[in-house]
Amino acid sequence: MELRQLEYFAAVCKEMHFSRAAENLCTTQSNLSQQIKFLENELGLPLFDRIGKRIALTEAGRIVLEQSMLIFERIDHIRGATRDLKHMEGGRLDIGILPGDGDLLFDALLVDFHKQYPKLSLSVTECTDVYEQVAAGTRDLGVTTVPDKTDDRIAVIPLFHEEFALAIRSDHPAAKAKAIPFEQLQQLKMVMFGADHQITKVIHSCCQQQGISIDNPIVTSTLSTLLSLVEQGIGACILPRLLLDHLQREQISAVQLLNPTPSQDICILYRTDRFMGQAAKLFIEVLQTYIQGVMDRTQRSLG
Repeated sequence: MELRQLEYFAAVCKEMHFSRAAENLCTTQSNLSQQIKFLENELGLPLFDRIGKRIALTEAGRIVLEQSMLIFERIDHIRGATRDLKHMEGGRLDIGILPGDGDLLFDALLVDFHKQYPKLSLSVTECTDVYEQVAAGTRDLGVTTVPDKTDDRIAVIPLFHEEFALAIRSDHPAAKAKAIPFEQLQQLKMVMFGADHQITKVIHSCCQQQGISIDNPIVTSTLSTLLSLVEQGIGACILPRLLLDHLQREQISAVQLLNPTPSQDICILYRTDRFMGQAAKLFIEVLQTYIQGVMDRTQRSLG
């Protein structure tokens, strides 16, 4: 039994069509059929039922496909591990994050990380389906909210608990209060991110809990515009308290929201059945240290 035969078999299973599989493999249909026949002869069982022009997996075929996927995963692990040994500070890392998290977690971090590990190639992409992309293998790591449920392949590393606060122009009467009830947002003109943004989803969830709604908010897609509107006194917004303390905008005050206090738990996700290279390990370590540093600075500034 040869690895090439298993790869050809998996390609046919993916397409359920010999000619399309042969085209994808850049080989001839006759060569592909011959390799599948060699594999069936070795196993002594047919892997496909030929029904006219259609094919279907036999019971033996399902077993071979399942075990082939495990073999391919281990081969990827071997290739990754040996490549990592040759290039301990090299390689590529693809990270998925929630929209908006780059402003807090990654802008300054990426600059420092690149200076420390210039040979690493980093790609950071904002997406609303971070968990799904990590699970599908599209991203090496994900930074997102802690999922309610995970499958056995996904590891979850808690990163920090994030509370949201009201960001309002410093000369607004509400800015004088240390905290206000969440329902008081009904009395304020609000500026918000779009409906797909994670912060907006958290706000809407809290509104549903309280049975209230925020009427006619101004919607924008960028943090810079949101902050500018607050500084101009156009409206108030809700942002992560950690981000507001980190930005230290003189014209913006952060006011705690009560009953409820919007919050979420942020974590790092990765696939346990895929090889984790040195690049990913380094990034997780640096990210954890960076977040702890931001939190420590915030605590010191608050006394």
